[in-house]
Amino acid sequence: MKSRRKEGLSVAAYLRWPLILSCMVILANLILIPVSKKAAGVMAVFTVIYVLIAVWLYFYTRRGLFASLVNFASGFESVQQRLMRDMNMPSVICDTAGGILWSNSAFKEILREEQINISNIQAAFPDITKEILSSDNEDAIVHSSLGRKRYSIELMWTKLAENEEEPGFFSEAGKQVVVCYFTDETELVRYKRVYQESRLCLGLISLDNYDEAMEGVEEVRRSLLTALVDRKISNYVSSMEGVVKKLEKDKYIFLVMDRYIHKMMEDRFSILEDVKTVNIGNNLPLTLSIGVGMEAKTYQASYEAARAGLDLALGRGGDQVVLKAGQSIQYFGGKAQAVEKNTRVKARVKAQAFKELLESKDKLIVMGHKMGDVDSLGSAIGFWKIATAYNKKAYIVLGDSDNSVKPMRRRFMEADDYPKDMFINGDKALDLVDDNTIVVVTDVNRPSYTEEPRLLSACRTIVVLDHHRKSSETIENAVLSYVEPYASSASELVAEIVQYIGDEGIRLTPQEADAMYAGIVVDTQNFTNQTGVRTFEAAAFLRRSGADVVRIRKMFRENLKDYKAKAEAVDRAEIYRESFAISVCNAEGTESPTVVGAQAANSLLEIRGIKASVVMTPVGDKIYISARSIDEVNVQVMMEKLGGGGHKAVAGAQLKDVSVEEARDQVKEAIDEMLEEGEVS
Repeated sequence: MKSRRKEGLSVAAYLRWPLILSCMVILANLILIPVSKKAAGVMAVFTVIYVLIAVWLYFYTRRGLFASLVNFASGFESVQQRLMRDMNMPSVICDTAGGILWSNSAFKEILREEQINISNIQAAFPDITKEILSSDNEDAIVHSSLGRKRYSIELMWTKLAENEEEPGFFSEAGKQVVVCYFTDETELVRYKRVYQESRLCLGLISLDNYDEAMEGVEEVRRSLLTALVDRKISNYVSSMEGVVKKLEKDKYIFLVMDRYIHKMMEDRFSILEDVKTVNIGNNLPLTLSIGVGMEAKTYQASYEAARAGLDLALGRGGDQVVLKAGQSIQYFGGKAQAVEKNTRVKARVKAQAFKELLESKDKLIVMGHKMGDVDSLGSAIGFWKIATAYNKKAYIVLGDSDNSVKPMRRRFMEADDYPKDMFINGDKALDLVDDNTIVVVTDVNRPSYTEEPRLLSACRTIVVLDHHRKSSETIENAVLSYVEPYASSASELVAEIVQYIGDEGIRLTPQEADAMYAGIVVDTQNFTNQTGVRTFEAAAFLRRSGADVVRIRKMFRENLKDYKAKAEAVDRAEIYRESFAISVCNAEGTESPTVVGAQAANSLLEIRGIKASVVMTPVGDKIYISARSIDEVNVQVMMEKLGGGGHKAVAGAQLKDVSVEEARDQVKEAIDEMLEEGEVS
């Protein structure tokens, strides 16, 4: 109304101008009299006429002019309201609680189509939450749906002007309201979905154990086995309207549309199990590893993603699919046990490559994982021995570790044949790193799990040796990587490298052989888990080098407190879903709580009918979870769901800032998810 009064005053001022000009004409007439009375008289006649007209306009036409202006303004206002009411864009004005104050015809038509009547906008569009309405942003866009249609809703915040009295509007001076404009994006969303589903995705397939499987098949039947596998793969991809091309005897590449990748995910890549059914006398079932690249901007990027996924699948032991979409990674399969390679060619190649790297450097720093165990220490000592055998200065980074490690470490620290600086901490290692240093990471392949993660960025030459399956978190800048999930332990892999690194190998001392042998014994649970032919061959080599089984057994004997804590955990075990033993190990006061928890998990597996055991050990603000199985459950997949990892039969995870009951619930959720997805035999 203030603006209208101002407009009225400006019109009144405009109507006064004829009177003002009349005064100026009279003044001019008076000035003309001394100059010429005759001219002044003539001008006076016209002056009188002008003044009369001006007075008439001001007093007699003013009312009519104002009436015309008011009629025009009212008509314009009516047009404005009609335009707002009848415009095609659905619009709503609501308060900050979602109550609808006003809506136009287009919005009411939307409600009529869906046969609903609402007083609050959240009733029809729940995506417009109270938090959004009360946020007072400059602007916001919310995507929501009503019925079969999708809408993009633009929200704008404003305040009603003072004394607003628009007909049809709720009015309250200074009240904040939200104006919502609706844009139908149903077709746009559909086109986007069609585009996304039509994008080509690239995949790479590798037969994990082609050579090993062929060895057990007669020569004349090998081509038949290959043909059957080719047909299985071709039929599977063809059923998804894709194309597949064989690159090598055990390598394939395929292209399918995005929507069929989602279909493959729904059936959890059934080709993994289908290929295993091919049997024409082969002793070993064939398994596949598949890497798939999705959501890449170019075909080259899609290929690189597929290749990275395939490398990760192979590094995790094969028989699985790794789907890489941008930074997201998903795993499928991985039920089969990693197949041990009978040939040692790879070990020889890795040993030779490590030797060449070592000869070009001055010193070596080796580290394992945090809270180092016996296998971590044993494999580190193996690398230390290799470096010193080539007259290189070597150090082992060792911080907090299991109490089972301390007796082994003490043997080296108290022996006169070993330097006092054999074991160093992380800060000392950082001071020693230079361009002529090799950093070796053993028994771990996750950078955040290493003893000193800062070393990975401080050193250019990094070597990784591990027997755990890879995860999405890997050491990216390693110049040499030897990750073999089939191996029983890191000590087994190092024992092979020790044998092959030189022409005649390297001779170990009894202390060194004991450390590496102990690593194998602990990780295999006395040769009962994850053992193969090469495990016993490595153990035989260490025995020949002076490893003493009795001495190692005495070193690992338990004290009474640890034994009681383990027995109590077994006694309190809960049997979940008839096949899973879940328990809590209260190992306060024991020397190595996590070790006791792991031993309790091993003991629970001895119970008949138990497919997997999970033991939670609270230590400080963390809960350490140890999971064990024999052959029916892949506990590595289970622990990955909790952020951990490990092996098919031995795995673990760490949960921080959660209670024991919350951790138990998370374990049960992981078990339920595995059962629903068919990941339990």
